[in-house]
Amino acid sequence: MNENTPIAIEGLPFAIPLLVLSILLWYFGVRYPACFFTLLTIFVLWFFRNPERVAPQDLSAVISPADGKIIVAEEVNEDRYLKEKALKISVFMNVFNVHVNRVPYSGKVQDVIYNKGKFISANMDKASMDNEQNAVILDIGSGKKIMFVQIAGLIARRIVCYLKPGDTVEKGKRMGLIRFGSRVDVYLPAGSTLNVRIGDKVVAGETVMGYLK
Repeated sequence: MNENTPIAIEGLPFAIPLLVLSILLWYFGVRYPACFFTLLTIFVLWFFRNPERVAPQDLSAVISPADGKIIVAEEVNEDRYLKEKALKISVFMNVFNVHVNRVPYSGKVQDVIYNKGKFISANMDKASMDNEQNAVILDIGSGKKIMFVQIAGLIARRIVCYLKPGDTVEKGKRMGLIRFGSRVDVYLPAGSTLNVRIGDKVVAGETVMGYLK
């Protein structure tokens, strides 16, 4: 887990070698490469930043699992896993967004399903079906379920998920990340009230995407 760490630990294997190389280049007086790798180190540390977030307390509120922009908000037939109608909301994360993902609603993890797939640009519709992805199904009680799917993008090749079946999770808690540009799809029970529109900017762990009925 990455609780209370300013940098996600998944970023350290990238940042530490770059930092060491930068120091060595500065030590030996190789200025231009040293400047380049120092800036690259700073960018990697910034990319894997892990800010604190405060989730709203409204029990009916479902929050965004990711920072980014809403690119889909519509009712669909989710026939792969949920086998029912659902309200689908998709968040596209570009390379400049925070990439730590958070739990959108409290519940018990019923299943975690990983599928190795392609690496189509994450803002395309077919990425939801074809790309590498990790689906988490939450039992939220009263016979209702929420599913959220981490989807790799054109550059991202590594999905990280801390959750496993049987875990009890709290809304707003960190649950994983996707490296270097990606997308998260959220499926709410049919009849839920939408609270965002296509084009809206959302903040993981804070922005309310919708309300359960």
